Amino acid sequence: MTNVVHCVKLDKEAPGLPRQPFPGALGKRLHENVSQEAWQTWLAEQTRLINEYSLQLADPKARQFLAEQIQEYFFGSGETAKTHYVPPKQA
Repeated sequence: MTNVVHCVKLDKEAPGLPRQPFPGALGKRLHENVSQEAWQTWLAEQTRLINEYSLQLADPKARQFLAEQIQEYFFGSGETAKTHYVPPKQA
């Protein structure tokens, strides 16, 4: 049975994540409050941050940076660290 949550990012009821994305309190909070659709938007944002900041995920500081960004993205202002990336214009 699909877990349904009220997504904090999309402000609507939607299918939730099938399991915690990672262990700990933040993983539990994400599982209880983030939809699959919103999680996909985060994965794209995370990829952008990893590429723009040349993050090495083996580095604990890089993982801490991403943890801070995910909290801000879902439970803070909704914005993440600024980069020089400009998305292409929609046709």
